[in-house]
Amino acid sequence: MFNNVTIVGVGLISGSFALALKQKGLAKNIIGVSRTQASIQSALQLGIIDEAMPLAEAVKKSDFIYVAIPVDATIAIMQQIMDLVTDKQIVTDAGSTKLALCNALAKHPMRSQFVATHPMWGTEYSGPQAAVNNAFVGRCCVICENQKSSKWALDAIETVYKTLGMHVVYMDASSHDTHAAYISHISHITSFALANTVLEKEKEENTIFELAGGGFESTVRLAKSNPAMWAPIFMQNKHNVLEVLNEHINQLQKFKASIEQDNTEDVLALMQNANKISRILK
Repeated sequence: MFNNVTIVGVGLISGSFALALKQKGLAKNIIGVSRTQASIQSALQLGIIDEAMPLAEAVKKSDFIYVAIPVDATIAIMQQIMDLVTDKQIVTDAGSTKLALCNALAKHPMRSQFVATHPMWGTEYSGPQAAVNNAFVGRCCVICENQKSSKWALDAIETVYKTLGMHVVYMDASSHDTHAAYISHISHITSFALANTVLEKEKEENTIFELAGGGFESTVRLAKSNPAMWAPIFMQNKHNVLEVLNEHINQLQKFKASIEQDNTEDVLALMQNANKISRILK
């Protein structure tokens, strides 16, 4: 058990993480750090955190520091944190991109106290009010560059995530970013793009939303995600995101061409091939 845990950022991921730590008896006291007083007040009222304080003060008081903020802000904040920690403290993050951060901290003298993680869970909602209990049960947590973390720090973080009900997967940071682009980042871009397509059409047909069914709602659900979080992810993982986008556009063009040519067989073949995803996603 940790006596004091600091969560930097008091939103969906960190808030759910804090609730889980308390539920599992892994933390006595949760300290919140946030740029906005409104988020702090909400997190206090919801019982997500027990107290709030400035970053430097919180770090010095904590056994474990958990960073879950937009990735464009993470590197600078993490460097501040790593300059403050001792070899008795553990630092980890929950960012959706790993390579830029791992590279930035590669030569830091306290690098061994950092464990690079990405718990693969989230919703389209944001803020402390979006935090939920049992968020991580049955989900995957990716740990990157595990060989660069001290054994005791790595063991502690593995124990935490496994206690929260997650299974752990290891990979290098570059591979993580490639896979994340394919299974997460492209899903969000596609959802944002589809929502924009429908919003353009809605200018002409106000009834379109009355006709929208469950399939449409599930497909555009991610378009409600926080742009301030996702734009930095797309830009930081630009190379992989563009590669995936090019392939996605290629697949759309195949559908377009087959339909234009009244080629029912090709349309069926494209969909039947897509059905193979059921082997992976039950």
